[in-house]
Amino acid sequence: MDHVLTFMDYHIFTPYVYSGSWPESNVARQILSLWIITTLGAELIYLGFGALNFYFVFDHDLMKHPLFIKNQVKNEIRLGSVSLFWMSFPTVGLFYLEIKGHSKLYDNIETQGLSGVILSIAGFLFFTDMCIYWIHRFMHHKSIYKYLHKQHHIFKIPTPFASHAFHPLDGFLQSLPYHIYPFIFPLHKMVYLSLFVFVNIWTISIHDGDYRIPGQLIHLINGAAHHVDHHLYFKYNYGQYLTLWDRLGGSYHYPSALLAKGPHDDIQKLKQ
Repeated sequence: MDHVLTFMDYHIFTPYVYSGSWPESNVARQILSLWIITTLGAELIYLGFGALNFYFVFDHDLMKHPLFIKNQVKNEIRLGSVSLFWMSFPTVGLFYLEIKGHSKLYDNIETQGLSGVILSIAGFLFFTDMCIYWIHRFMHHKSIYKYLHKQHHIFKIPTPFASHAFHPLDGFLQSLPYHIYPFIFPLHKMVYLSLFVFVNIWTISIHDGDYRIPGQLIHLINGAAHHVDHHLYFKYNYGQYLTLWDRLGGSYHYPSALLAKGPHDDIQKLKQ
């Protein structure tokens, strides 16, 4: 994040936003700048890629499903946008620790070598997938579900805009593994930024209503077909990228949409 902050300082904040008497090294200025970058960046990714997905990938016939609620898209966007706003505050605290050198992020690719970078990407995906599975499953515990995660499950037939429509605390806790990883394991700074964008786009994609998964990847990849069953049945498919942890945790459910028992099939039955 320090590269992004430096870029924004040089091109926008210093010449156009802040007073010349407020130095770039000032702690308050850095925190405020990080908050602006984090909030605007997250909202742009969410609304931008969400809109592209909604208009070019999402099957709008799903909006005819009986479980698709009135004003759902509007409510998804409102909840998602508000959640990202509040999530940005604790996230900025973690970003600030990173720019102050308290993480294991590094600049020079030679530090770990290309093989180290590739292994770190695999490690990041494995670590975050594992942590999110257990955090997500914990969110379904009856003692806390109604206070936090229930807001997300209002949307039984989600659109891409449901991807970030969480209670802010729920959303932050599920994003925490992404931020914890570089404090435990070495990770290249640009790879970290790229993965941050990737995980947000992935989260949008598993809510996009496109249930097609090529070949044998059905048994490996946790896609929209798997995740819609999570929204419909609550106790299955908690994973983020892979089906691994659902299989190990006994919560795997083969996608109903691929057995002609999914939301599209419900709509076809209504038309008959």
